[in-house]
Amino acid sequence: MSNEKNLLPARLVPGDTVGVIAPAGPVSGAETASGISLLAERGFVVREGRHLYRNHGYLAGDDRSRLEDLHEMFAAPAVKAVICARGGYGTMRLLERLDYGLVRANPKIFAGYSDITALLLAFYRKTGLVTFHGPMIRDCAGKGTGPMDGLLDLLQGSAFRSRPLSGPAVREGTARGILLGGNLTMLCHLAGTPFMPSMDGCILFLEDRGEQLYRIDRMLTHLALGGVLKGLAGLVGGMFTDCGDPEAIAGMLGEVTAGIPVASGLAVGHGPFNMALPLGVCAELDTTRLTLTVTGNWVKE
Repeated sequence: MSNEKNLLPARLVPGDTVGVIAPAGPVSGAETASGISLLAERGFVVREGRHLYRNHGYLAGDDRSRLEDLHEMFAAPAVKAVICARGGYGTMRLLERLDYGLVRANPKIFAGYSDITALLLAFYRKTGLVTFHGPMIRDCAGKGTGPMDGLLDLLQGSAFRSRPLSGPAVREGTARGILLGGNLTMLCHLAGTPFMPSMDGCILFLEDRGEQLYRIDRMLTHLALGGVLKGLAGLVGGMFTDCGDPEAIAGMLGEVTAGIPVASGLAVGHGPFNMALPLGVCAELDTTRLTLTVTGNWVKE
């Protein structure tokens, strides 16, 4: 399988400008200080969105302000990467008004997770842009800089290929396909909209936080009933932080699928070890060896 038709952003190099925006929930300067300092220490120039620290209730400014920041980062030739400050809620409100032509004409690195899943998948669906599911700026204040260092290494084209799974293997086998995924709640909300990519032939990974077992069950069942999981090549469970028994969740992943490799224990999502993954690239899932390996390119040289 090839991802040659997808848009690859350029590899990040020291001296490049990295934009920081908050397209979802509000964030403070105190919360971003550690992450922004790390970017500077790694040799990058930081450009903060004009509305980065606005506060509009549970949103980081009104929709127009957050959309302006996002558009300005993609329009600015100097900005080579955009890393979101935090998740929360709000990205779905932007999807219908986003200028996907601007994104397509200026492919660049875009990274985040949680609520940012909506943007990651919408960009891929509408433009083919390879995006990055990984830590955000605010995470550095509470979880240390290790995950962000890992993301920056990935964006600079490091030799990362394989991620281990801690298991269990729910159904053994090997699958190859385009890697997609993210927050389970957000995928459920995107299902049935024009911003949801087709999952046919894909390796899908899922993660979430603070959802009771019956809610995880309900969301997985919803995706199954909607046909989202029907054509998958493989399914992987990430971190389901504060969601109850991990083995019960692994069992649910098996229940909503048939005949495809399924495993859990991928260290991505709302936890201390949020390893970065490129979305929209070719990958291989081996649930016998418990590995997820990226086989396609994720940045241009």
